[in-house]
Amino acid sequence: MPPPKHSASVWAFGAIGISWLLCAHYACQLPAAAPPNIIIILTDDLGYADLSSYGTTYLHTPHIDSLVKGGIQFSNYHTNSPVCSPTRAAILSGRYPDAIGMPGVVRTDTADSWGYLSADAVLLPQILRQRYHYHTAHIGKWNLGLSNPNLPNARGFDHFKGFLGDKMDDYYHHLRQNHNYLRYNEDTITPPDTLHATDLFSQWAADYIATRKGQNQPFFLYLAYNAPHRPTQVPAEWATRYQQRFPETPAPRAMYCAMIEHLDAGIGQVMAALHQAGLADNTIVIFSSDNGGNLHEGANNGDVRGSKPTLYEGGLRVPLAVWFPKRIASGSHSSNALVMTMDIAPTLYKLLEQWYSTAHHHSSDTTPPACDGSSFLPILMGDTAFQIPSRDLFWIWRESGDAFGAGNYIAAYQHKGYKILQAQPQQDFELYYLAADPLEQRNLAASDTAIYVQLQQLLAQRIAQSFKIPCKPPR
Repeated sequence: MPPPKHSASVWAFGAIGISWLLCAHYACQLPAAAPPNIIIILTDDLGYADLSSYGTTYLHTPHIDSLVKGGIQFSNYHTNSPVCSPTRAAILSGRYPDAIGMPGVVRTDTADSWGYLSADAVLLPQILRQRYHYHTAHIGKWNLGLSNPNLPNARGFDHFKGFLGDKMDDYYHHLRQNHNYLRYNEDTITPPDTLHATDLFSQWAADYIATRKGQNQPFFLYLAYNAPHRPTQVPAEWATRYQQRFPETPAPRAMYCAMIEHLDAGIGQVMAALHQAGLADNTIVIFSSDNGGNLHEGANNGDVRGSKPTLYEGGLRVPLAVWFPKRIASGSHSSNALVMTMDIAPTLYKLLEQWYSTAHHHSSDTTPPACDGSSFLPILMGDTAFQIPSRDLFWIWRESGDAFGAGNYIAAYQHKGYKILQAQPQQDFELYYLAADPLEQRNLAASDTAIYVQLQQLLAQRIAQSFKIPCKPPR
């Protein structure tokens, strides 16, 4: 049976290795005694080129780089949204976020909030608990609901220690619009305001991992940082350290880079705890960002166009690394497959189905929940040529404010290499052929009229479908 809600029981993994055939030509070793532990590390507004392993030379991120270089590096990974809540919904559900009531950001002011997690949305921690008997933990930023039934413990997590809101107005005071959204399970907590939120989350995650040592149950840890989302605040010693090494880096980029290096150290602390607990060999770690970086805050999205919160590539393309020691060879390969946030959950489901059939010598009598995403497990198992079959992709972001009014939107649709998008609400659509123009420099709307009209029609149908899904609390 799955562990009870808020259970304090803990576990570890088995160490017996067997050969596990995952596809026709690729195999890896997995223990029969227990499925792998799973850690998802999600950063907030980290740009594509905000890591030294992704090409930046005036910034050092050795701990994140060890995940990138020690596993598989993805160069064409895209988020399901240019803002935070929808991507978090996609990563935990495997669904298009608007399909489960999350086309925009969940906020304190309900008039300015454009997400309400559907009651029928099945989340990854629920499946891991009920079907595979994982202990499930969430440390850090939630941003999928501020009250029940959409709090972490009600949506599949045994253990929650983190922040319910969308952003912190101050990394030391830990408040959002004077609300304290820090919780230990459902209890409000008030850590000292001398502690930076990144340090809090890193320590809480390391503490959680330490409790898994010597136990006999796999765990899932979803570690979601607020950093490097604004406000750009970093401990003074980290700011000084960065400025001494890279004095030529201009503001605001310098403090943003110092913030990332501070974040990297926290991730190093978490990974050290994993090794010290003796759990690293049977743990898969997935590292990424919720959307592209904000150029106005000092982010670097590489050579592509745009920034958070646009639907150009700069708002959607982010780093992704998957680390799985003794299963994925260190530095084995990189992948340019077009992978989406919503593909992570079905990939994990496929991995666990393969483990179950090997450990139990028969297929499971239940099926994983329906997902909009597709598994990219063959890539993890060494098939460098694997590409997810061609598919149309859709993005929508609903918002309030001067440009949006109340609940207006921008949207994009990608079909056979073409991408149609809006830069602002109610503006004319732009059309790009990404295969030949990945930087989105040549708007083909006036020249390629047939495909332009086709994609407009496809997009209109998908938007109409999206607007049928409630994104506000029921009255």
